[in-house]
Amino acid sequence: MKKLSHYDSAGGVHMVDVSGKPETRRTARAHAFVRIGAAVLRKLPQNPKGNPLEIARIAGIAAAKRTAELIPLCHSLPLAHADVEVRIEKHGVRIESSAVTTGPTGVEMEALTAAAVAALTVYDMTKALDKSIEIGEIYLLEKTGGKSGTFRREPKVRRKEKA
Repeated sequence: MKKLSHYDSAGGVHMVDVSGKPETRRTARAHAFVRIGAAVLRKLPQNPKGNPLEIARIAGIAAAKRTAELIPLCHSLPLAHADVEVRIEKHGVRIESSAVTTGPTGVEMEALTAAAVAALTVYDMTKALDKSIEIGEIYLLEKTGGKSGTFRREPKVRRKEKA
């Protein structure tokens, strides 16, 4: 079994030294879902605060760029690209983010941070209409590059949604 990389043999936390690792192209994609009632979903296009989906997209990209400021032991990475896709579905808003770098460590945290902050922004932009909005299903979809190679999440069988 692998060991947790942010802990030393005595159990103390430390930032992982990646200085000896080769720089390779690394990518990651992440997911989040914001469960929103039908009445609020219908009102999204007329939101007086602006287009919440576009604002969430931009917030997610900005968050990816600042991940190391939010996650204490996360390395600061020069992102070559970050993007967030936000789309309305029957029961809410689905968010997929992506991040790319060429460096000694992966961009999973940047993609996950982008998805999470985009979801929080959707909540912020719509909370005046409904406080019961739920944020969930935040997870890594895929990562490539580095010593551990490629990871792709098996497609989830979506549970049957309540009407």
